[in-house]
Amino acid sequence: MNNLRQEFIAFSVQSGVLRFGEFTTKAGRQSPYFFNAGLFHDGATLAQVAQFYAQTLLDSGVQFDMLFGPAYKGITLASATAVALAGKGRNTSFAFNRKEAKDHGEGGTIVGAKLQGKVVIIDDVISAGTSVRESVEMIRAAGAEPCAVLIALDRMERGGKDGQISDLSAVQEVTQKYGIPVISIGNLDDLFAYLNGAGADPQLSQYKDAVAAYRSQYGIV
Repeated sequence: MNNLRQEFIAFSVQSGVLRFGEFTTKAGRQSPYFFNAGLFHDGATLAQVAQFYAQTLLDSGVQFDMLFGPAYKGITLASATAVALAGKGRNTSFAFNRKEAKDHGEGGTIVGAKLQGKVVIIDDVISAGTSVRESVEMIRAAGAEPCAVLIALDRMERGGKDGQISDLSAVQEVTQKYGIPVISIGNLDDLFAYLNGAGADPQLSQYKDAVAAYRSQYGIV
């Protein structure tokens, strides 16, 4: 994996956002790891993760006009990424949505810049794809074009529940359904490479087999 991806996984582990153990996912699976972007909750870590988002977006080559952060985690991530992009010489506007429409003041569900042009949706992960679907609908309803989804971690695992597992991951389903690329700062392969790398905490090596088994059972081909 490239240096940026490697640095991101290491940063996520060191900041406690990426943890190892036994966790139950939304799909009811027992996962040996868990990524919680809600733990980017101080100025230093938020500033750092925004740098990863901004650089990954610039490196992707995607042409964009603005950012959109779906409520709730996407609000902070999109805002911070806009600040990081400005620091890199790319000043861009951003917007986010309310969960409930405001019936006074400026009203509506969209806060920030007017949705227009090519819009990048920024979030933490894609699980069931609900947040992306709602974002795409809002962006298109405003006459703008969703051009990419940028997430922190791609779990690279097939969707559905045991007995009805899809051949595609949630990320692949989004790409197929909406025809837009999903860009991730890091993914499950990067995580596994980190656990096998020289830079990993020796105490984390105990989780390598569990992560490998999980990837073998649920990972995409």
